[in-house]
Amino acid sequence: MECEFPTVNSNLEEVKEIFQSVKTIAVLGLSPDESKASHRVAKYLQEQGYKIVPVYPKEDSILGEKVYRSLKEIPFEVDMIDIFRKPDALEMIADAAIERGDVKVFWAQQGIVNNAAAQKAKDAGLKVVQNQCAMVDHKQVC
Repeated sequence: MECEFPTVNSNLEEVKEIFQSVKTIAVLGLSPDESKASHRVAKYLQEQGYKIVPVYPKEDSILGEKVYRSLKEIPFEVDMIDIFRKPDALEMIADAAIERGDVKVFWAQQGIVNNAAAQKAKDAGLKVVQNQCAMVDHKQVC
């Protein structure tokens, strides 16, 4: 897939509203490796008081939280998904988020853009952020 420029995105005021309203964040692709961006961002968000839900293909626990293998497996409400996956995985992730019915925010981390998936999520009523770091944005607006 070629690199895309995000054509579907929230502005900073909407980002501030997101952080004020969400409580539970599923981090898709949350690595147990402390040197990875996904780990650092999730740890920061956890330290800010958000409930972090790791979604990763292995491990039992990351950052002291039970690891789930997929978004579908999480048995409780998820307000936001923070995605650390390749852009071509985002359409499947958007479908899973929409199917759950409780996800309010579809966030693709810095360097991750898939406008088709983002538009699908937006059309389903989710707020969408692409190509932005949740940690950087949180520090800026909160």
